[in-house]
Amino acid sequence: MNAAQRDKTQADKPARDGKAGLVVGVDVGGTFTDLFVLDEAGGTARVVKVPSTRGEEARGFMNGIARVADGADAIATIVHGTTVGTNALLERKVARTGIITTAGFRDVLEMRRRDRPQTWGLRGHYEPIVPRDLRLEVSERVLADGAVHTPVNLDEVEAAARELLERGCEAVCVFFVNAYANPVNEAQAAARVRALWPNGNVTAATEVLPEIREFERCSTAVLNAALQPVVGSYLTRLDTDLREHGFDGELLVVQSNGGVMSRQTACDVPVRTALSGPAAGVIACAAIARASGFPNVVTGDMGGTSFDVSLVAGGEASLSAQTVIDFGMVVRAPMIQIETIGAGGGSIASVDAGGLLQVGPESAGSIPGPACYGRGNSRPTVTDANVLLGRIAADRPLGGGLLASMDVALARAAIDEHVAKPLGLDVHAAAEAILTVANAKMAGAIRVVSIERGHDPRKFAYMPFGGGGALHVCAMMNEVDAAHGIVPRYPGVTSALGCVMADMRHDGVQTLNTPLDGLDTEDLLARIDGLAAACQERLDSAGVAFEGIRESIELDMLYVGQSHTVRVEVARDALTRPGIAAAFERAYCAAFGRSLSGIAVRILNLRYARIGQRPKFDLSLLAPTSRDMPAALGTQQVFHAGQWREAVRFARLDLPVGAEVAGPAILEQPDTTIWIEPGFAGRVDTLGNLLISRQDA
Repeated sequence: MNAAQRDKTQADKPARDGKAGLVVGVDVGGTFTDLFVLDEAGGTARVVKVPSTRGEEARGFMNGIARVADGADAIATIVHGTTVGTNALLERKVARTGIITTAGFRDVLEMRRRDRPQTWGLRGHYEPIVPRDLRLEVSERVLADGAVHTPVNLDEVEAAARELLERGCEAVCVFFVNAYANPVNEAQAAARVRALWPNGNVTAATEVLPEIREFERCSTAVLNAALQPVVGSYLTRLDTDLREHGFDGELLVVQSNGGVMSRQTACDVPVRTALSGPAAGVIACAAIARASGFPNVVTGDMGGTSFDVSLVAGGEASLSAQTVIDFGMVVRAPMIQIETIGAGGGSIASVDAGGLLQVGPESAGSIPGPACYGRGNSRPTVTDANVLLGRIAADRPLGGGLLASMDVALARAAIDEHVAKPLGLDVHAAAEAILTVANAKMAGAIRVVSIERGHDPRKFAYMPFGGGGALHVCAMMNEVDAAHGIVPRYPGVTSALGCVMADMRHDGVQTLNTPLDGLDTEDLLARIDGLAAACQERLDSAGVAFEGIRESIELDMLYVGQSHTVRVEVARDALTRPGIAAAFERAYCAAFGRSLSGIAVRILNLRYARIGQRPKFDLSLLAPTSRDMPAALGTQQVFHAGQWREAVRFARLDLPVGAEVAGPAILEQPDTTIWIEPGFAGRVDTLGNLLISRQDA
């Protein structure tokens, strides 16, 4: 039975029996742990927000679960977006890891692509995630055509593994050059290491990435090995805690490609959890945008530390084949394209030695947090500026019970001391300058994901989410000239909502490295069926009911003589030489505006994705139930464009469908605050989203 027949069989079968109950999406951020709770039986949804416990993320997770239901046994499925892996890489708090590699290739990880931390300077320091004394060589060699030139010396492999254990390694990566062409040597070596290694933290590079190009394969596999003890122990501890509290459902984890995987798969390939939380948010935004009639949006997730930007075109999030977590740490795996900068609510403002105002990347985080939190930080942040200017009501409790109120006097003192006096500005002008610089940085990130990738941001709506995004929605629309803004119903928990909405997905890749003219299409179909079977096995192992199965087939292609590929999506029924050639020409023209006729074409890699479609979330559950326009909460003085203005205040969640609010206005809800500037107006659509547009538009 081929993959196409399996698709039909799966679709014809009823979904596997699953326990009806609560489906909970959990996104653990640096400041808050957000939960979105869907009651499948009752057809209702609600949100929960609790403070995160830095360094003990599982405890904050369980605190949130305790707020969801009387007992965890009422929960059928938990889908978790985690930043544990990403933070471990950024902070380099990973397991001590060793490498066993082909003789002569111990420095692949350090040589990289001959790039450097500072492109235009001769200075810069780079420290590989694995030091040189833990990168050991053994005798083996496979040629580029897959021929075994030198069988692996298993005695050397065993000796290297024992030496790494003696040096305190918790994890090991077996990486042999050209193993993508024939993994036999690497597989034998990995089996020998696993036989003596005291835990399961052994990664064979081709099991994670069987793809050409040794640095990217080595980097991805090594990072996977280094994360296995960190992510694995976290998820195992979390699963144990849940089971002890009566949970007997499925614990799923969001991948960086926007799909979900089982807990065991996440423990096996934790590198796929990098940027897990932001990816879930983009998935939710794409669904909300499609339902609201805006298939093209730029998303901006503004949290306490960072601002994560992505682009959704035609209702689909943009995927990239690899990403860089930090300099020299390359992850080659399908990921939603996300641009991250240090411009969150906790980003610290300062005046540098040249007298220029800077915002970020250093952040006050959640502990001690912005100066207005009153927890010991005396330096000003973006949140302090918003509080001082009246855009956030200081007497309003901060979500999840983190703070009962904020101290305006502390925010004023911090801005006055560190920004206003050095620049010779009034304290309110200084606060507005902080926001102007932060907005400019965020707009720059939006241009990177749009203009620099061939998209006109004026043709896209802007969708902010995260706790701080909606405070800057109008400013971002002005910066990039977006015609519309869309504020989701629950911006602060959008990533948790995305966890509930995401389908289960597994990806596979194989290097073909063959000319198109010589392609054996029967062999290609056989390879696709092999990848489909492996991905389907992963889907089946999760024990999740699917409404259907779909697949995605892509080829990495290029003209002979080029080094960079174009990803070409091809339908199964078009997998002929003429069909592939036509698809490549369309993709190449879309990317570069022209094709290069007369030059031979080569296929480098085959990429396959198999998606198990989970029951679709009905966004109408989020629609307002009220019919009457509520009374205003009052007014508030807001400093904007150099002068004080009186802004009306509303409880955002009480606004009915069709309600319109003209700026200046402040809309408050437990998970965020929305600032509508003068000259803008917001209207509540049928799904509860706030559509913002210019009043003269």
